[in-house]
Amino acid sequence: MADRVLIEAAPAEQKTASGIIIPDTAKEKPLRGVVIAVGNGKKDEPMTVKVGDNVIYGQYSGTEIKLDGKTFLIMKEADIYGII
Repeated sequence: MADRVLIEAAPAEQKTASGIIIPDTAKEKPLRGVVIAVGNGKKDEPMTVKVGDNVIYGQYSGTEIKLDGKTFLIMKEADIYGII
């Protein structure tokens, strides 16, 4: 997997902070998730994220896959903006 990371996307928000229910058609793609697996990194660049880290990534980052009803993203470590 080199510098690739597998992330489980956080579920989309069901309600706003004020309690308004968001319909399915208006829900935005979550921009955060939990790291499930990481590659070994490149030869001269070790991985900085580790399994279990909560991360923020770009809206169009990675490739989305669905397994067992869960949404996962495969992306390069460089597409991750930060660890929260």
